[in-house]
Amino acid sequence: MTLRVGTRGSALAMAQTKALAARFAGDVEIVEITTKGDVDRTSLSQLGGTGVFVSALRDALLEGRVDVAVHSMKDLPTAPAAGIELAAVAKREDPRDALCARDGLTLAGLPEGAKVGTGSPRRAAQLRLARPDIEVVDIRGNVPTRLARAQGDDADLDAVVLALAGLKRLGLDGSATELLDLVDFPTAPAQGALAVEIREGDGASRAAVAKTDHGPTRAAADAERRVLAGLEAGCAAPVAAHAEVADGMLFLTAIAYATDGSRRLGASHAFTLDSSSPADLAEGARDVAERAVAELLEAGAADLVHEARTEG
Repeated sequence: MTLRVGTRGSALAMAQTKALAARFAGDVEIVEITTKGDVDRTSLSQLGGTGVFVSALRDALLEGRVDVAVHSMKDLPTAPAAGIELAAVAKREDPRDALCARDGLTLAGLPEGAKVGTGSPRRAAQLRLARPDIEVVDIRGNVPTRLARAQGDDADLDAVVLALAGLKRLGLDGSATELLDLVDFPTAPAQGALAVEIREGDGASRAAVAKTDHGPTRAAADAERRVLAGLEAGCAAPVAAHAEVADGMLFLTAIAYATDGSRRLGASHAFTLDSSSPADLAEGARDVAERAVAELLEAGAADLVHEARTEG
């Protein structure tokens, strides 16, 4: 059979889906699906953020128009979807954010009052925390459109912040003038990872995509997304989480920010893995996320999330 693979029609979505689908078993057909997030130019926080790039793909999957849906995993709502199974989480690309500035500038080198574009409340809060003197500008659009705002012929910004993974998948990583470190700029949960969804119980599609599943990435993304769920956050809340599996342990750091960058609350935890089995990795993801969420809530993270929703 030919596996019909659904994806958004943006250049980035197409590039990452085609690269991943080349590893699926058998013949594949790429099916372009238009989502609400592709046609509505409203800011993501006003749109509600969570799910705006996902719902149409999931509808196509449930209606049988596609057999597989490929998503940027950071776009997926944290709640499970009825009738849909997460069949694979592909090995994560470099999750860091990249500053793409005019004239090769770094974040520290930007002049006072510089305009920096991002559509992410998390990135906005991090930028304001690091450089209170700059102006953060809300922007939307695909990767080339946003990049042109800082480095195009008609640029109107001094810099933009984009996911390095997206730049690399489009062959545009040479546009980055600084890679922001994960200590001071932890990223969105599951940033850089791709999720492969199928209809629940569809064994043929599950088998076709099975070899693209990467256990350590699945566990890390699960831990990060559990932080979002536990804080009842979402795309509109400035919450960062980064986990990784290394040296027989699963590490997680999670941070909640005030939208104006005036405050940050953090928690870091680790879990010793007995093995690299899916069950052990899943247990580790649950453990570190639960402990991080409990610590953040005790410190007052719920207030930051509520403030972000109110302001959005």
